[in-house]
Amino acid sequence: MLNIAKTICLFLFCSLAAQKTLTFDTFRLETSKDLFVDDYGNIYLYQNKDFSFIKFDSLGKKQAKLMLTLPFRIQSVQNPLNIPSFSENAQELKFFDQNLNEIQTLNFRQKFGFISAAYVEDLQQAWVLDESTKRLIQYNFRDDRAVHSFTMKINFENIRDFLVFEKKVYILYDDHLLVYNFKSEKILEFATQDARKLRRENNEILIISKSTIRKIEQQTLKTIFTAENSQIVDKNSATYFVIKENKLYLYPIEKEVEIK
Repeated sequence: MLNIAKTICLFLFCSLAAQKTLTFDTFRLETSKDLFVDDYGNIYLYQNKDFSFIKFDSLGKKQAKLMLTLPFRIQSVQNPLNIPSFSENAQELKFFDQNLNEIQTLNFRQKFGFISAAYVEDLQQAWVLDESTKRLIQYNFRDDRAVHSFTMKINFENIRDFLVFEKKVYILYDDHLLVYNFKSEKILEFATQDARKLRRENNEILIISKSTIRKIEQQTLKTIFTAENSQIVDKNSATYFVIKENKLYLYPIEKEVEIK
């Protein structure tokens, strides 16, 4: 009974906390296809209708806007001073600063075959999946050299996202996540639904879907947050963010607790 009471109290607390909303243009929220939040409380909305990426402060005031001519995928805003973005159409990896001004552009057409996905590991190195040679390449873009190359027997098409961590390759598709080692041996496979992106937080790998955030825990996926019927969810180190019914809600993070 005590556990049930605690669960009810937690649910009520989270429900009340979620009533806090940020002031945003309803149209912006309605048409946004992705949401990012950094640890300073800045909020970023991506719209693939016009390939725009807009940064807002924690009060909903617009801070900067990025417009590109081709589709692109922002990897992460965990380091808001150096935001990586990859365009498969342009075969370019771009970096932007806190004002969304371009810092650096890497043109992969001049170095590789056809890159289907890219993952920036740090301020020096990126991992790229070269579809033309079926290889995973560790590329030091500061020194402009390939450090390592591994043959990967995988499906290079329709990759939603991927990352490399501790000699494991995590490849996310629309409805499943595959984990390989550098020998192209499949280690794990998980079914997903409406998967959007992967994120590494310290030693944890998160799978962020349309309404759910889960993490890999041993051989399973553990749900750490759920917002039913939401348009998009995301998080930073302190808060879960939910776009639902064209409003932006905030939920304080309760570690190791599933919130509905």
